[in-house]
Amino acid sequence: MNSAPTNARVKARAAVVSVISNTSLIALKVAAGLITGSVGILSDAAHSLMDLLASVIAFASVRKSDLPADATHRYGHEKLEDLAAGAQALLLLLGAAFIAFEAIRRLVDGGKVTSIGIGVVVAGLAAATNFVVSTYLARTGRRTGSAALHATAIDLRTDAVVSLGVLVSLGLVALTGAAWVDPVAGLVVAAAITTSGVRILLDSARRLVDEALPAEEIARLQEVVGSFLGDEVVGFHDLRARHVGSNHQVDLHLQFLAGTSLERAHAISHRLQDAIIAALPATTVLVHLEPQDSVRPDRFGDPDSAPPRPTPTA
Repeated sequence: MNSAPTNARVKARAAVVSVISNTSLIALKVAAGLITGSVGILSDAAHSLMDLLASVIAFASVRKSDLPADATHRYGHEKLEDLAAGAQALLLLLGAAFIAFEAIRRLVDGGKVTSIGIGVVVAGLAAATNFVVSTYLARTGRRTGSAALHATAIDLRTDAVVSLGVLVSLGLVALTGAAWVDPVAGLVVAAAITTSGVRILLDSARRLVDEALPAEEIARLQEVVGSFLGDEVVGFHDLRARHVGSNHQVDLHLQFLAGTSLERAHAISHRLQDAIIAALPATTVLVHLEPQDSVRPDRFGDPDSAPPRPTPTA
C-alpha cells in the first residue's frame, strides 16, 4: 500500500537530478564551444539541450503518471510515461538533424578549432558526469519500472559516449591539425543520437499499442495461474498482460467446478491476484469468474496447450 508514494518520490528525485546535471553541462558546453569553435562541442551542447528538454518531460510525466485514477482517466495516468518517452525520442531525432546539418555545413565551408585544451577538459567532465547520472537513472528506472527514467538514462548514456567521441576528435585535431576531423565527429554524434532516438521511439510505441509482456513474464504468469488448478479451479483462458507506464495490467478468465459458491470463487480469485502481484509487482489484476462448462482453448495460443480439465471429485 505504501510503495506507490515511495516510488513517486524516488522517480521525481531522479528526474530532478537529471535536470540539474543537464542544465550545468549545457552552460559549460556552450561556453567551450564558443571559445574553441568546435562543431563537435557545439553538437554535444545541442544534444545536451535535447536531453534537458527530455529530462523536464520525464520529471513532469513521472509526477503526473503516479496520480490516482479520476473521473476523466478511469484507468489512471500511467501511459503518460510511455508518451513522454516517445516525446523524448522525437527530441533526440530533432537534435540529431540539427547536428548533422551543422557538421555538413562546417565540412563545406571549412573552419578552425582553437583553445583545444578547454574543449578537452569540458568534454571529459561531461562524459564522467553523464555516465554517473545515467547509471543512477537506469538503476532507479529498473527499480521503479519507469519508462521515462529509462529513456532519460539512455539519453544521458548516449551523451556520455558523444562527449568521449568529442574528446577523441579534439585530440586528433591537436595531433594532426586536420580540421575536418571535428565536423566528422559531429556526424558520428548525429548517428549515435539517431540510433538511440529510434530505439526509444520504437519501445514507447510498443507500449502505447499494448504489446504483450515478454515471453518469460507471460510464462511466469501462466505458472502462477496453473498452480491454482485443482478440485475447484478447473481451467483458465484469455490470459492477457501488458505494460502501462511503470505498471502492468493482467486479466484472465478463471473457470470453477460446477457447484462452487460465488463466495468461494471470489476468495480464490483474490488469492490468485495476490500471487500474481507477488510474482510480478506493480500489477493490476482483473479475474473474470466462469462456470466449469465454459472451459475452452486459449484463443491467444495453441489450442492444444489449453489447461486440462481435472476430473471432478465426489
